Amino acid sequence: MHCAALEVDLHIGASSSLKEKRAVVRHIVETARRRFGVSASEIAHHDRWQRAGIGFAFVAPSAGRVEEVLDQVERFVWSHPEVSVLSVERRWLESNA
Repeated sequence: MHCAALEVDLHIGASSSLKEKRAVVRHIVETARRRFGVSASEIAHHDRWQRAGIGFAFVAPSAGRVEEVLDQVERFVWSHPEVSVLSVERRWLESNA
């Protein structure tokens, strides 16, 4: 079993309220869940209007499959013109089994 997490830090420049920010974040999170089968959630900057941290995780029998899916998720996030990606960090989670 192979598992990795992807953390994306975003700037949402056009957002002027938490409601506007959450609409953008909700769209990214829900679409990624549905399209790629990842776990996803807003994980940082909950109270800031123009910043968001989103975490994604995926588990698969092969490391290659995990890489492939998280690469697709990362491209999906970068494709949104309303957000600027500030940083992306990928972490592999160790399995002792």
